[in-house]
Amino acid sequence: MKFRLEPEVRPVVASALALSGAVGVFALAFGVLAVGAGANVWQACALSFFTFTGASQMSAMTVIGTGGSVGGALGGALLLAGRNGVYGLALSPYFNESLGKRLIAAHFVIDETTAMMTAQTNPRLQKIAFWTTAIALFSLWNLGTLLGAVLGSAIDPHTFGLDVGFTAAYVAMLFPHLKTVNGRFAAAGGALISVVFAPFVPIGLPILAAGLAIFVGLRPAASSTNEAVQ
Repeated sequence: MKFRLEPEVRPVVASALALSGAVGVFALAFGVLAVGAGANVWQACALSFFTFTGASQMSAMTVIGTGGSVGGALGGALLLAGRNGVYGLALSPYFNESLGKRLIAAHFVIDETTAMMTAQTNPRLQKIAFWTTAIALFSLWNLGTLLGAVLGSAIDPHTFGLDVGFTAAYVAMLFPHLKTVNGRFAAAGGALISVVFAPFVPIGLPILAAGLAIFVGLRPAASSTNEAVQ
């Protein structure tokens, strides 16, 4: 008996797997960087398993690798991770399960899962998008970290192009949202906030501030409101 996904589910799952694969490649670069910064294989893997937010992990390892303090590394990582709190507030209406399930879901509220979930309008597809992305990405992120850490200095992220994985993933997340007016407003707002803040505030704060633009994207579209009234 063959397992077949419903037609409306297939593109959601395909997009989630493609995005997870792109970010999984970036995990190789993180594993290499973590070992180069002085972490051992298990420390690198533990960081990916318990933290599971790539930008913060890369930030922390970069600071430590260049001789910075643990406090400085933690501060920068927390600033970058702060945007996940904004995502959590925005996504909380979608999760009406028990406290235990919501706590589990909270661990997976990151850029990718938020983007994939909010790109859907059907509540069922939203949950499928979130959990498919969460499970696939968490698995590939941790596997990539392990492989990168084991290989260590044998891999140069720049030589193999691993350093562009994160950028490619962000482009993949953004594209579906540009099809809607709210999505375009949110993207433009986030970009504008980042550019305005960047010259004047510490590293990490522009990204955190740009996350506020997600609330623009989550507003009910005018056309949808009119249809509901009619």
